[in-house]
Amino acid sequence: MLIRTSVIISFYQKLDYLKLLLAGFSVQTVGDFEIIIADDGSSPSVVDEIRDLTKSYPFPLTHVWHEDRGFRKNRILNRAIVAAQGEYIIFVDGDCIPHPRFVEEHVKNAAPNIVLTGRRVNMSQKMTDVLTPENIKAGYLQKQFWRLLMDGLTGSSTYVEKGVYIRNQRLAGIFNRKKRGLIGCNFSLHKSALLEVNGFDERYEAPSIGEDSDIQFRLELAGKKICSVNLQAVQYHLYHKLQDRAQVNLDLFETVKQEKRAFTPFGIIRK
Repeated sequence: MLIRTSVIISFYQKLDYLKLLLAGFSVQTVGDFEIIIADDGSSPSVVDEIRDLTKSYPFPLTHVWHEDRGFRKNRILNRAIVAAQGEYIIFVDGDCIPHPRFVEEHVKNAAPNIVLTGRRVNMSQKMTDVLTPENIKAGYLQKQFWRLLMDGLTGSSTYVEKGVYIRNQRLAGIFNRKKRGLIGCNFSLHKSALLEVNGFDERYEAPSIGEDSDIQFRLELAGKKICSVNLQAVQYHLYHKLQDRAQVNLDLFETVKQEKRAFTPFGIIRK
């Protein structure tokens, strides 16, 4: 069977979170997709456990890994792009659980020269701690959404309104008239568009906002349009402490903007 869609999960070490994500992907309303875990150098024990997981889910599961030499997310994402069998690719981070219609909404709204970007709810530690693979499969986050709303009002969850799912295409379009920037944890596009810009720039070697801004900038230079699927492709972000943001990435992005070059020579193909 030809796999039309590939979901690439950027991952490092957090196996308990990965199991929550995979539970979310196991109950998607569409099933014609593969999962590729883009692993930025997890330890051998985690790698062994991931290999044991490959036969536990209803979708093909591939693990792409390189050794840990610091933050090299873009490099492993490029390897995952090359490994992807799908003509359409959805990117998620390893700490973001998908709504059951997440893949459906990305695929349904896909179009040539369009890059789709969604948003996510930021869950508190309290809400994160109650989640299990079993209750995610049972629809806990949708059936008990009022708990998340209450935690947004009285606790620490934020952007809870991003967890409202709107199935009606016309109504969702009204809410998505506003232009939104691409976020790396929730976006999708045709694989051909990624190859056109040579994938991600591998010079970004620190956690920051710069790498997301870079891929959006170069895709737009290549004539791609960023379109929002907010309130459609819904995600739930698991709690963790934020990493320090590196100025070096922002400085690099300033250089990229000045060069105005869509095809990076520091991507999938080195020139």
